[in-house]
Amino acid sequence: MLVVVANDLPPAVRGRMKLWFTEPRPNVFVSGIKDSVAETVVSYLYKHCPPEAGVMIFRSLNRTPGFELTSIGPTRKVQTQICDLPLVIETRQNG
Repeated sequence: MLVVVANDLPPAVRGRMKLWFTEPRPNVFVSGIKDSVAETVVSYLYKHCPPEAGVMIFRSLNRTPGFELTSIGPTRKVQTQICDLPLVIETRQNG
């Protein structure tokens, strides 16, 4: 599985992503594509997304911890690692 969350994708990249992914929310893409296709998609994103696109990529793996978390440019969510487990910090908002 591959999940891509972006701050703002270029229109051409967003249109291309819609070929392989479901877009449940704007700039959130989810797909169960094969590993070989996932590698191609990730390479495409690195090649065609500027840093200001703020792309966060979650890719499932067949080894511990079961997924890989990478990003392109600064994202709205803060990433960290605890005991080699990549995590996304969710801030709590009052109200």
